[in-house]
Amino acid sequence: MQYLIIGAVSLLSGLTASLGLGGGFVLVIYLTAIANMQQMEAQGINLVFFIPIAILSLVLHAKNKLLDKRPLLPSILGGILGVGIGFGLSCLIGSAWLSKLFAIFILIIGIKELFHKKTNSNAPKSSTSDRG
Repeated sequence: MQYLIIGAVSLLSGLTASLGLGGGFVLVIYLTAIANMQQMEAQGINLVFFIPIAILSLVLHAKNKLLDKRPLLPSILGGILGVGIGFGLSCLIGSAWLSKLFAIFILIIGIKELFHKKTNSNAPKSSTSDRG
């Protein structure tokens, strides 16, 4: 039964990640709330899961010529630096505070998603100068 739950959580995490909704939230919440894992360990596992997904995304986007290569190296280096700084800070504040801050972060993102007006950037722009 445990493997069925893990499979369902993995599927849900992958689906939400592919939709751009943050599949890491699902995985971290499962690992901390259901699997009784410490917040630090859960977030570490989440980062490990992210690496192959990021590599696959880069390969697929490059294959489909959807990559702007100019900001690629600064983004990768910035991400590595950010992970290092985040890991150092998380070690300083400890797992109890980290889980509280994570919960607050999820709450803020959830409220933002509920009340933020989304704009359709793909919609054709109408112009009054187009009228005869």
